[in-house]
Amino acid sequence: MEFFAPVASFRDPLFPRASRSLPLPPPSTVRGMLAAASGAPAEPVTLGLAAWSEGRGVDLETYHPIAADGSNPAVAGRVRAIKGGMTVRDRPFLAGVHLVVWLTEPDGSRLQRALRRPCWPLRLGRSQDLVHVRAMKRVILEAAETAAVGHALAPLDGHRVGAAHTYRMATSLSTDRLTTTWADYLWCDEPTGTHPVHGAFKDTSGDQHEGQAVWLLAP
Repeated sequence: MEFFAPVASFRDPLFPRASRSLPLPPPSTVRGMLAAASGAPAEPVTLGLAAWSEGRGVDLETYHPIAADGSNPAVAGRVRAIKGGMTVRDRPFLAGVHLVVWLTEPDGSRLQRALRRPCWPLRLGRSQDLVHVRAMKRVILEAAETAAVGHALAPLDGHRVGAAHTYRMATSLSTDRLTTTWADYLWCDEPTGTHPVHGAFKDTSGDQHEGQAVWLLAP
């Protein structure tokens, strides 16, 4: 499944007081988008994903934090501009976000039907970051010892490409949003060609994703 978002922003929750953004959507965000399509409270599915963006920038956003002690309550979604209240901060964003998701059966067919008529709007990141479905088709994944790593999200033992960066991201959230499951992943911001891989599959679709490494990530 191929998706495209004109603009998206994935704030890194491990830096709560800093405007730091992740370069791709975490698995939890992708699973949340799939849940919006199906209408289910959650979609704890196994999936593979690859993502990249055409550019990035920094915007200004107005924040309205609610005081835990109730000293500065929100009125119509806004709080007063006092110390600890309304403030303006930088918000990094990505432009032209491309996302490819691989789903195994039977979840693939079920969510393909849901994406044709989603229950809720499809979003990545913030509520205004709408997503477009570009393509959905069946492919065959074959176990691989070498494959094109590209922009695929991989577990820490998935490959040894020196240009890869390590990111700690959320894999899934509980339906009450009180519990987050975390994992460390490898991701390359530039294609690096074909490399030995571990625990990966290879896309044999015969299109632009031919030979792409795919790691099926559990929630």
